[in-house]
Amino acid sequence: MKKLIRIIALIAALSIPAFASAATWNIDPEHSHVGFKVRHLMVSNVKGNFEKFSGTVEVNDKDITKSKAEVTIDTNSINTGVQKRDDHLRSADFFDVAKFPTMTFVSKKVAKAGQDKLKVTGDLTLHGVTREVVLDVDGPSKESKDPWGNTRSGASASTKINRKDFGLTWNKALETGGVVVGDEVTISLEVEMIKAQGK
Repeated sequence: MKKLIRIIALIAALSIPAFASAATWNIDPEHSHVGFKVRHLMVSNVKGNFEKFSGTVEVNDKDITKSKAEVTIDTNSINTGVQKRDDHLRSADFFDVAKFPTMTFVSKKVAKAGQDKLKVTGDLTLHGVTREVVLDVDGPSKESKDPWGNTRSGASASTKINRKDFGLTWNKALETGGVVVGDEVTISLEVEMIKAQGK
């Protein structure tokens, strides 16, 4: 019995450092940006962003590949700077925000991809469809204290998706050839995070 107790105590002691190495960070929406761009009329790119989103990142300081991230984006908060276009994007032709008010990203795998670079694989759920995507990440940056005592860090990320993979198929053909909206969408994120108190 004593031997069993010693073994249990040893396992518990070994598990504490691994648990303590993981810190929770909350995305600061006031200093972050979720943007996208897509080809328009085959001649230029239209850019936009989502103004409302939230998320957490579990950063494992001892092994960055064991980190996790979850992000939720309010699709109704889309903003391309043109009200008529934004209303169309909110409609059933595109995001159908009445039926699908959010999109989410949940990481499944984190891999190193060079100095201060990561590849984060996860499930993106958009328009009721879930597909695996890979984010190319620069960061996270070194921790920094702000004037109010918060610990902050940041990262940049990007990926490309085909909107048709998520059921966003609306389009119109052009007389000169091509279509109104391109299929490939580039997603870019600038994320600033605040370390949770006590973490």
